[in-house]
Amino acid sequence: MAEHETCLGATDDWYTPPDIFAALKLEFDLDPCSPGPDHWVPARKVFKNPPFGGRNGHVPWLRKFLKHGNGIAIVRAYTSSAWFHEHAIHAETWLFPKGKTKFIRPDGTIGTAPGHGVVLLGMGAVANRALRQSGIGFFLHLRG
Repeated sequence: MAEHETCLGATDDWYTPPDIFAALKLEFDLDPCSPGPDHWVPARKVFKNPPFGGRNGHVPWLRKFLKHGNGIAIVRAYTSSAWFHEHAIHAETWLFPKGKTKFIRPDGTIGTAPGHGVVLLGMGAVANRALRQSGIGFFLHLRG
């Protein structure tokens, strides 16, 4: 079983790697899941990496993100799950990073190979353009 799978329910503290932010070349307005002010997330306030811990624990965050309609969210690429077909399909763009994204632990160490890939969901012209131009994976423009 992969590392991120075994922590189910134990912690939601897995931070987005800095190289993803470097590729996006954006400064975000808000990060509702920020680990604090001394973090590498390029946000005036905070960036959305929703909790990956509990089953479907990220769905309320995903609904809020889609309703807001502007930004980037990172979620598991569980294309066979019900929540994916109920919510993720409403994003304007998808970006599937190459390989498996190795998230950062709270102590700063890098996780090993997670049991799943992720997808970055884009909403709004600025976010969609950043995902398209990032060069970090397979980009799909669905709408918007």
